[in-house]
Amino acid sequence: MSAKAKNLTKLLNSATTFSDRTAKNLTRTAVTTTTPLTTTTKDVSLKNYIQLSTNTVDSSSTSKTSSSSKSISQLTVESVRARTPSVKKPDRAFCRNLKAILCEDAVVIPEPEPEPEDDHLEKPLGTILDFPWPSTTSNNNVHLQRKEQLREKKQVWVFKSSQGTRFRNLLRMCTEKLGARTTLDVFRKLDRETGVQEFNSMIKICIEKARNTDDEDVALEEVHRAYMIFETMRELGLEIGEVTYGPFLMFIIDMGMVEEFYFFCDNIKKENPKSLSRLGYYEMLLWIKVGDEEKIQELIGNTHNNDGSNFNESYLVALCEADRQEEVLMLLETINIKNVSSKENMEWIFKSLGKLSLESHAKKYILELITEGPDTDKKRQYLSNLIYCYAMSMPKILAEDIVEKFKNLHTELKVAPSSRSHEKLVKACCDSLEVHLAIDLVDSILEDGLQVNTNMINSILMACFANCEYTLVHRINSMINDHESIKPNAETFRIMISMCVKMKDFDRAYSMIKDLEKLNLLPQANMYNAIMGGYFRQKNFNKGLMVLKQMDAMKVKPDSQTFSYILGNCNSEDDIIKYQRELCESGVQPTKHVFMALINAYAACGLFEKAKQVLSDKGIPANNLNEIKSVLVSALAVNGQLAEALKVYDEIQQDCANLEPKAAISLIEHLQSEGELSRLLQLLKQLQDSELWDDGCGRIILYCVRHKLSDAAIDLLKQRTEKSGTDEMVTDVLFDEVFCQIAEMEPTDVQFGLDLLQAIKEDIGIRPSRKSLDFLLSACVNAKDLERSYIVWSEYQTAGLPYNVLSYVRMYQALLASGAHKAAKILLENISDDDPQVCGVLKACQETFGKTASASSKGKKKKNKLISIVEACQGRIAETVSLEAASEIELNEQLAGTLT
Repeated sequence: MSAKAKNLTKLLNSATTFSDRTAKNLTRTAVTTTTPLTTTTKDVSLKNYIQLSTNTVDSSSTSKTSSSSKSISQLTVESVRARTPSVKKPDRAFCRNLKAILCEDAVVIPEPEPEPEDDHLEKPLGTILDFPWPSTTSNNNVHLQRKEQLREKKQVWVFKSSQGTRFRNLLRMCTEKLGARTTLDVFRKLDRETGVQEFNSMIKICIEKARNTDDEDVALEEVHRAYMIFETMRELGLEIGEVTYGPFLMFIIDMGMVEEFYFFCDNIKKENPKSLSRLGYYEMLLWIKVGDEEKIQELIGNTHNNDGSNFNESYLVALCEADRQEEVLMLLETINIKNVSSKENMEWIFKSLGKLSLESHAKKYILELITEGPDTDKKRQYLSNLIYCYAMSMPKILAEDIVEKFKNLHTELKVAPSSRSHEKLVKACCDSLEVHLAIDLVDSILEDGLQVNTNMINSILMACFANCEYTLVHRINSMINDHESIKPNAETFRIMISMCVKMKDFDRAYSMIKDLEKLNLLPQANMYNAIMGGYFRQKNFNKGLMVLKQMDAMKVKPDSQTFSYILGNCNSEDDIIKYQRELCESGVQPTKHVFMALINAYAACGLFEKAKQVLSDKGIPANNLNEIKSVLVSALAVNGQLAEALKVYDEIQQDCANLEPKAAISLIEHLQSEGELSRLLQLLKQLQDSELWDDGCGRIILYCVRHKLSDAAIDLLKQRTEKSGTDEMVTDVLFDEVFCQIAEMEPTDVQFGLDLLQAIKEDIGIRPSRKSLDFLLSACVNAKDLERSYIVWSEYQTAGLPYNVLSYVRMYQALLASGAHKAAKILLENISDDDPQVCGVLKACQETFGKTASASSKGKKKKNKLISIVEACQGRIAETVSLEAASEIELNEQLAGTLT
């Protein structure tokens, strides 16, 4: 057991003292101060105040409950102890001070001296804090003022069903920032009742923190908090369901704490006797985790003496999740599939049958379930879903094979496929981008007379769009037109219009907007935006503006995306001002995309000061400011204002923020002057996304090659190679880019390329690809470097790469360019003249570098492996490679004599 698990064991052992504690007596002391709070420190002060206003819980302990050594299936169910929750009135001093903290430019009011208690004079406090929430609405916004006044009059928080999710999100956020105990105290002070869902959320957060941290002390603290929340629920008499205890038990199981598991299960049984069979599931997972085969077999053996099948079912589901085929087969022989208690467990069983390829068992159980109860639509859907679970879980099988198995099982077992199972199968095909298969499935669904819902069609369209299968829009559109049962919505048409625009079929896109009328659908701004964006991508500003006029004719109001497109493509200051005015008059609220478009437009027009002034707009939300600043950095860099771009970047750094990834890539791309390596590496550290990091790293490597920074280049190449792992294709492409850069350098430095090649082989352990050597040989041609041409030529053989036609042609070019005409003539005789393109290249080389002797007598000779020319030139022809053709040996000997 790890040290972390041992410490957690000690903690939970000490926590047992709280199992039967008396009611809590909470003593809270208000913190007083007279220091004014500014707006920027308000949240910090609130957190500090709340944390200081709560004290630890005083509890009396009882003797520790001994952990059971018996299995849960053999334990008796204990009665549930009734607990009456204690109610505490809101603290007046706390309310006054919390109000002072929440209000801007306010001070914390000192708590007055306590007065003699007089119950008959005390006024009721109601169900909320005894102060009105401060109004921060503008005088110009009448609607918000009325809402605020109404809230103040009611003086109560009304949490409707629609507000429950918001409250849970607020509670989760507070738990993450303040901790579980402080959060509970805050909401208790506000007299907001905390229910089961809220407690469950806090337990889940604590367990997540304990799992994710590497700090042992933090893990211990979070586990303790989760346990205390659980105990609080017990004392309040709240329901202790699986949603509550499940995360805690799974954490204990993962830590392998057997004794603590049984102690915790004892507490659960006391509060929820019905959970006994479900706890068997977790018990089996525990023994699987710790690898106790004897206990696993003991639990399976106990099921034979059990009257019900609930434990069989729980154990079976746990074994299915762990893919324990032998034990699964043992329980499958004893379980009555008709008595499985829940749909979820049944699905797990059939998924496991698919994983283990137990088709005979799957068929057997389906046939048994067919005879259970009357034949109803609900039953057919249920059976069809089980077949889907089986087919989808089959290992190492292609999508088309899954579909075939799905159809065959339905036919063989005489189960009618349901629309729901078909929909899930279509979605699975879309997730794997098997769009043709998904469309074929829809055709078969329609042939069977089943319902095809809109979500299914939209999923296929989105998958087609993601897979760049734009032409399939015609087939899908025809399907919609031919079947009235398919009811497309506005989103369906938006995606289809976008696909037509991608194909530059604007006429078809407009015709789809006209088709909306037939379906009683109204055109929307996002449909026209798709067309407008297509025109602007083609730099067709006039047609892009024409779309705006068509929107006006159809009485479709432009939205923020419309103005973002238009403003971002303005090519004069007058146009920017004009459409900015239209934006204001339209009443459309500007979004971050509008501000980004303004920055790009001003920068493209050379109005850099005005581009920077956009940041001072009061309408920019504070949480979007850094993102908009990043766009300014990118816009300035793209338009040649690197100095200004770096100034804005430094401001972002001073604000302890990071540049947005796309802006960082843009800055890396344009920051190519010498001496900027340290800044480039700083930008690279800010890229967290793996793909963007690879992109940025590749650009910096090319920068290092361009400025001959070999050490930095090798270090970055090593990092990127390690991240790419065993993907040889990615590695080859990376090194090909490097040597292509060397071949294009002016002036060409072949020696730098050879040094880099040697470092790559020695430090990284990568053999160069054929393309890399081709580029390096091309660099020798450009440099007219005969000696290094021989060295590169030998690298083909060292890397185990047979010479091909392109290798011969490039070496022929190198020999001609460096004036070695006799050696070029010998090499030319080994190049076939069958390919007219090769002959054209050879002729161009001769015209450029000078003709060799007539090549009319050159013959066609077999080319397998050639002894290194560099060794031949030095008179040290090695006998390390066996040549199959004597003509090749003769060729090398001729080259050796000529080159020396």
